[in-house]
Order: sequence, then C-alpha cells, then structure tokens
Amino acid sequence: MPGAMRDGSALQMDADAGRADAACPPARGAAAPLGAIPTGQGTNFSVFSKHATGIELLLFDRAEDAGPARVIRLDPSTHRTYHYWHVFLPGVTAGQVYGFRAEGPWDPAHGLRFDRDKLLLDPYGRAVVVPDRYSRDDARKPGDDCTAAMKSVVVDPGSYDWEGDAPLRRSSAQTIVYEMHVRGFTRHPSSGVGEKTRGTFAGLIEKIPYLQELGVTAVELLPVFQFDAQDCPPGKVNYWGYAPVSFFAPHAAYSSRSDPLGPLDEFRDMVKALHRGGIEVILDVVFNHTAEGDHNGPTLCFRGLDNPTYYLLEDDRSRYANYTGTGNTLNANHPVVRRMIVDSLRYWVETMHVDGFRFDLASVLSRDTSGHPIPNAPILWDIETEPALAGTKLIAEAWDAAGLYQVGSFVGDSWKEWNGRFRDDVRAFFRGEPGSVTQIADRILGSPEIYGHEEREAEQSVNFVTCHDGFTLNDVVSYDRKHNEANGEGNRDGADDNRSWNCGVEGPTDDSAIERLRNRQVKNFLTVTMLSLGVPMITMGDEARRTQSGNNNAYCQDNETSWFDWTLVETHADVHRFVTVLNTRRSLRDVTYERMPLRQLLRQATMTWHGVTPEQPDWSRDSHSIAVEAKVEQGRLRIYLILNAYWKPLRFELPPANDGRVGPWRRWIDTSLGPPCDIVEWNLAPTLSESSYLAEARSVVVLIHDAGEPTQPS
Repeated sequence: MPGAMRDGSALQMDADAGRADAACPPARGAAAPLGAIPTGQGTNFSVFSKHATGIELLLFDRAEDAGPARVIRLDPSTHRTYHYWHVFLPGVTAGQVYGFRAEGPWDPAHGLRFDRDKLLLDPYGRAVVVPDRYSRDDARKPGDDCTAAMKSVVVDPGSYDWEGDAPLRRSSAQTIVYEMHVRGFTRHPSSGVGEKTRGTFAGLIEKIPYLQELGVTAVELLPVFQFDAQDCPPGKVNYWGYAPVSFFAPHAAYSSRSDPLGPLDEFRDMVKALHRGGIEVILDVVFNHTAEGDHNGPTLCFRGLDNPTYYLLEDDRSRYANYTGTGNTLNANHPVVRRMIVDSLRYWVETMHVDGFRFDLASVLSRDTSGHPIPNAPILWDIETEPALAGTKLIAEAWDAAGLYQVGSFVGDSWKEWNGRFRDDVRAFFRGEPGSVTQIADRILGSPEIYGHEEREAEQSVNFVTCHDGFTLNDVVSYDRKHNEANGEGNRDGADDNRSWNCGVEGPTDDSAIERLRNRQVKNFLTVTMLSLGVPMITMGDEARRTQSGNNNAYCQDNETSWFDWTLVETHADVHRFVTVLNTRRSLRDVTYERMPLRQLLRQATMTWHGVTPEQPDWSRDSHSIAVEAKVEQGRLRIYLILNAYWKPLRFELPPANDGRVGPWRRWIDTSLGPPCDIVEWNLAPTLSESSYLAEARSVVVLIHDAGEPTQPS
C-alpha cells in the first residue's frame, strides 16, 4: 500500500515543519476561490477532494529542494467545508513554491488511488516549476518523490501591466490561422533568434514581423499548458505537448526566464506583442486526458487527489476508460471537472487575454460516464453559454480516438470545426482519385453537404489540408507512405491513410520535372484552401515546404525533424511569395455576409459550374476537372476558378466576360507558371486576349473580371 510506511528522516522533517507552524499559525481560510490566491496579507489555498481523509500543504523554498521548508496539516474540523480543503497562510506571497499530499484509501478496485508519499500539483495552480531532477518514474514507483516532483507556484494574476491590451475579436471571415509549435518555430539555429530565446515565447516575439509579412491573422499554438515532456517512449521526448498536468499554468520550458513566475510574464508579453501586431492567439487545449496515463501511470495531481471524480473509469474501477488513445479520459461532464474546464478557459481569456481555443479530440467531451455520446453534453453547453467566452473563437476537433466522428454534427451554435473531410477530399482530388470532383466542389462552397442543415455561417468550417498531426504539405506531395521508423514503434504509429502522392519518386529527388510538379501541387493545395468558403488554416513551414522526411507522427521528435528550418524560406522563395500574395488578398475579403447561413448565402450567390465547355460541368466518376464562375461584392467582381487535376492539359472555353461595362478576363493565378507569373498582384493581373484558356496538367487557374480595377495588357 503506497504511503503506508515513511522513513525516520521524513517523520523528523514533518516534526520540524510542525514547530514552524506553531510560530506562524495558519488561519481557517475559505473554500472559494479554488487554487492559491494571494490577498496582500497572505495567501488562501483551496483544493477539492471528496474522498481524502487528510490533506497536507507543503511549502518549498526552491523547486530543487529535497524536502519542504514547511508542512501544514489541514484539520478536517477547521479546514474543510463540504469537499473543499482550505487554509489561509499569513505572509505567503506570489512566487511561493508549494504542493499537496493527500491521505485516503489505496483501493483501486473501487477507483481510489491515494498515496501519501506523492507530492501533488494544485489543479488550479497558475504556475508550475519543474526541477532538473524531475522523474516521471519516481511518480510511478513507491516512495517519496518530493525531490523529483513538479511543484505549483503562487501567482498574483493582477500584478502584470497589460498596457491597455485586450483580445482582438477579429471577424472569422477575415481570419487566416497559422498552426504552429512555440518551440519548433524558432528552435532551429537558422531562425536568427539568440540562443537564449530560441524555442521560447520570447523567441516567437522576435518573429512577429515574419508572421505579419506572411499575412496570417491568428496563430494557433500547439499545447502551451504545462505538460509532462517525459510522457513518451524511453529515450524520446513529448514534443507536441498533448500530455497536460495543469490547465492553468503555461509550460515552463517555453520561457527563456528561470524564475518561477517567468513563464507567466513571458507568455503575456508574447500575447501583448502579437496583439500589437494585429495577430490573434488561439490555444490548442487538451481537456480530454492528462499525463497521468493508465493504471500503471504516475501520480502527479488529479489521480492522487480524487481519482473517481477526475477520470472516467471502466466497470473494473481499477482501469481507466481510454477514448483518447493515451491511457485515460478526463471525466469532463462531472460538475467539478466541468467547473475546472470553464474556469480554465475564463482565466486564459480574462487574465491571459487569449482570443480563442482549439479543443483537441473535442468529441470526448460529449461522452457520459459510460462512454456513450450525450446529445447535449453539459460541458459543451457550459462553454457555449459562458458570458466571459462570448466572442471567443471556439474550434472543435470533432472526433476522438475511439471512433466517434462528429464533423457536421458537433453540438452548439457557435462552435467551429476542423473539417477533416476538406483535408481528405482535396488531397484525393489533386492526386487524381476517381469520383472526387463532386466532393471538392462541395468543399469549395463551405461544405454545404456537411453543414448546410445547421443554418450556420460558412465559417463554421475550418479548412485545412495539413496540420501538426500527419504529413507536412511538402511530404503530402513527396511520399506515398509514412516513414516513422525514428519514433521507435516499428512504423506502426501514425495514420496509414494519407491520400498523398509522391509525384513519381519517394522522398527527395534531383529530378527537376518532379520538383516542378511538387511545387505546383503545393500551390494547388494552398490556393484551394485560401479561396474556399470557411476559415483557412495553414501549418507552420508549409509556406516554405518544410519536411519531416515522411514522418507523419512526429510527436516525439524534438529535433530538426520537427523544427522550422528557416533556410527553406529562401530555398522555396517562390512558394513563400505565393502564400504571401494569396493571404494579402484573402484578408481583404468582404464580410458583409459573415453571419448569413451557408445555404442562404449560396442561394443568393450568382454561381455557375462549367467544364471545358461553359455550363457543361462533368460530374462523372472519371472526371478530374471542374470550373466555377462566381459573382461577388454585389456583382462588381467575377471570379473564374479552374481546377485541373487531370494528367494532361485541358483547354477551357471561357464564358463571355464583357457585359458592356467592363473589360475581359484577367489572369490572377496559374500554378503551372513560374514566378512571378504564378500569382500576381491583384491590380497588375494581365488581360487575356483569347476566349479560351489552356490549363496545364495538375494546375489551378484563377481569372478575375473586376469593374473597379484597372487592366494591364498581356
């Protein structure tokens, strides 16, 4: 039984701490608010535990200390109200390092896993320190782990000067999301960032001019909540960060500062700087599981405080339900956990000024205690109806690891969704799969087949071809198969269905014809992503053809496999320029119809489908090309989009452009052309002299006819 015996030195340490208590006795404290809240005279501590029989609060001078400087044992008759344990400590201020120990039954058969020897993080702790000797194994094995345990830190959230900053509340119709990894963005030596700040929040600040030039309007940061980097196979590191141990504290390793409160201030510096640059901050949040793993996992926080409250358990209460693929599943619809999740979101918006959240495996949040999906999951409506989150961007990854797929059916009125079918169908079309024309046509129009029934705006769909999970865009056009051997799992990990095409050679090649084709395919994907109805998202480095050498599950690769190699910006300057020009025009999009339901928008739009002959689209299974003409901006602008995924050039007869008021068609984009003709500045688009256009094999062409713009001779 863990915690049943303790050595003499530990008992003597507790006795010494008891004498310290007598010199400065704690007060009763209050149950609310939860966490460690400094008041000016001291700090109030409150933590939830329904099943604990005793709680101790341990104070440390430093993260590395082998033992606490002080131990305060909470008397249930004085320091417990209902299931909340609380105490007020005079003189304790921001920066104090602390943790809890919880006593109670070790009875896994009934879901109880109390272990008095384990130091526990505060579930509401606003900062975390990680000792150099941190050991996940020590938190899993019997015995005291104070020396090697993460610890919480008292924080005064109001001590920071925001200098008038506030969330930007940018229109979704004018949002371009850039999914990125804080460490990977600047960790590579080629980043130009100083060695001290590479891979940190401060390093990201130095690269804001790059993001502005690129034209993105929001960064979606892979997890920045404190996570356990040791939650990974032996010899690897958890790089992505989907292993949270705290829902309130920024990840300490992403700070260039070594003081306990440094990560908190550096994160806020980053948010403030991004806002000044006109860029929103969206956090990828993980409320579906924690780093405590399965029944053999470590005791870090929730398991040791109240295991059956925080986790979904199987009928065999010694085992965890695993709908996340990580060993455990958070009990998100339990009232206490629901409150913690909403409190966390409110904290990151109100105190940390973030603009939105992308919810990892969000469908898990719709499961009840038996694992069955709930039609109206309480936690999802708690988030939806929380006034403090009104106007905040809420994006769901509407599936989970156990097969629940809710794209198009995720609950709520304001949630946007990662449209995984956009990714799959666009990839399928451009690699020439039969029967893919009808699907890509639907995706371009905001996926009305998926979302039209909900009477929601087009921006409900977040459109992407790549994300952190899977191939990079370069690898989509360079590999037929995943190459994950470096992960040490025998290439069994990662998705097998990638819908990729290597263009004739697996991996890097010196064949210039294949390289030109790959470049063209990359531009095809980017063009469709940016021009389709919905919110576009691109992934860090895709604008410069960043590669992971075919690894489609680089979660444990904290090395050059995952880092952004900045030399690629010059190597693939044409792709970078292409994205920049494309983003510039996208950000000027008319938002008049932003809140109009997608079906109504499409009914009011003037839109015509074409094939190689006007008004004769080929919807057959063997078709690999389609064209669409649309009138936008009250009819002043006409756009003619040609998608040719066929392996031969096709000549498209153009519909008449001259209506007596304006000139003929002009060419804005042709991905088959070399720079700078592949995409030109909008006002400089050359005029076409012919009534037809030859679309090269596997290319995208965009022609424009604008009453308000000058024309240039071809």
